[in-house]
Amino acid sequence: MARILQKKLIRKPDIFYYKLDAPLIARKARPGQFVIIRLHDKGERIPLSLADIDPDEGTISLIVMSVGKTTFEMSTFHRGENILDVCGPLGQPTHIEKVGRVVLVGGGFGVAPLYPIAKSFKAAGNEVVSILGAKSRDLLIYETEMQLVCDKVLVTTDDGTRGLKGLVTDALQMKLEQDVVDLVIAIGPPVMMKFVSRTTAPFGVKTTVSLNPIMVDGTGMCGGCRVQVGGKTRFACTDGPDFDGHQVDWDILMNRQKMYEPEERKTFKEWKKRHEEAVCE
Repeated sequence: MARILQKKLIRKPDIFYYKLDAPLIARKARPGQFVIIRLHDKGERIPLSLADIDPDEGTISLIVMSVGKTTFEMSTFHRGENILDVCGPLGQPTHIEKVGRVVLVGGGFGVAPLYPIAKSFKAAGNEVVSILGAKSRDLLIYETEMQLVCDKVLVTTDDGTRGLKGLVTDALQMKLEQDVVDLVIAIGPPVMMKFVSRTTAPFGVKTTVSLNPIMVDGTGMCGGCRVQVGGKTRFACTDGPDFDGHQVDWDILMNRQKMYEPEERKTFKEWKKRHEEAVCE
């Protein structure tokens, strides 16, 4: 079990921060890895990226958006309650080394797992620039946190209510044209990562993306998380989640992610019928 030490709403109405007591995981986890949780003995297993790791404190942090049955149910858990299973750390950690100038691109709540990555690249002696994107100002998260660990933070919003009006790729294009960039790492919706990779390709800049496809066991046994990278089948849970964005077959990835949408909507609807008193708070 992992006890919830802290919970807070970081973006109304549906994005929550959780700090969990998980000393064994915190001791071994590295930026870029993830955990798989199960809330109770009848719950499903879902992967969640690590938003922070504190081995000294023995804690890990998660950012969770309440969009489906399990994430909504998790939002009803409070400080002091236990999550039955927290399995990890899983996946390969992000490769951290001194490369020069690193640009981190985060879309939506995909910004959160970039935070420990930014800290590590900065500690390794790199110049770290982050580009954060959201539809509007009120949907941005982790801007303050990223400012604490990055040399520069650029913000884009679709409606122009904060930072540059436009997409993260607009800010990235300008950065690539202005400066030498040695590495780009993108985490966010697949369509965003796809176009980040397309933006960097003409400049020949190495681009790493973090993939989060359908996943069940997290150990490579079920094959549900398979992706096509460079024409080969890879497993996001054991080979990833980081892959070369220029070699990912984005169409296959996005089509697979939609495979169970009807079942997911049905399950969520039925769960809410049985738990009419449940409140996301």
